Amino acid sequence: MRKLLITLGVLVLCGVAILAAWIFGGHQVSMFIDRFGTIKIASAPVHSVSYEGSGTGGWLTVNDVHLSLNDIHPKIALSIGSTKDDEFAVARGGKVFALGALTSTGENGGDHLAVVPQTGDEAFLVTRRSALSWPTPFDFNFMTGHSPSWKRHMYYELRWKKPSGATLDMLWRYEQPFYGQQLVPGDGWGSGFSVQQGTTGLIRVEIKE
Repeated sequence: MRKLLITLGVLVLCGVAILAAWIFGGHQVSMFIDRFGTIKIASAPVHSVSYEGSGTGGWLTVNDVHLSLNDIHPKIALSIGSTKDDEFAVARGGKVFALGALTSTGENGGDHLAVVPQTGDEAFLVTRRSALSWPTPFDFNFMTGHSPSWKRHMYYELRWKKPSGATLDMLWRYEQPFYGQQLVPGDGWGSGFSVQQGTTGLIRVEIKE
């Protein structure tokens, strides 16, 4: 009997430890698991890409999805602009990927550039989410009193391949909060573009020429 009670006590302590780790370290655990796989939500062909900014920073709009270039991994030195041949180009680490000819002189100028995929291009915006969400019992909005009870990561990946074999891969990570429906009717998973300093924003850019 004593042995059984000790075993049950150990199991309870282990359960408490796991629960505490999930509550206090769920964010890091979720990111670790995401390295091995995430859940695909959608894959949409790219119809248009536009850029608003001064060459570094700003916003990249893929179809109707606005992706920030202001929140970026510090090791990523990225620049966007036009080439001498009037092509929309992304450059990093001495490599340049030209998406295609600027759509029109009327749209492109100053701090605004726009392009559409060229014939033969394979361009997709892939949306994924974390396999593991984490509880947020200590998040509280003192202004509204309406705080998320769960969070998960959302990933937006721009994949672009040219007939020549050149590829561009850009990956953004954001947080998505969950608001319990018992608080406000119609609530649930909120916007998948919440920012958390140091862990969200553009986290990967790969160019293969």
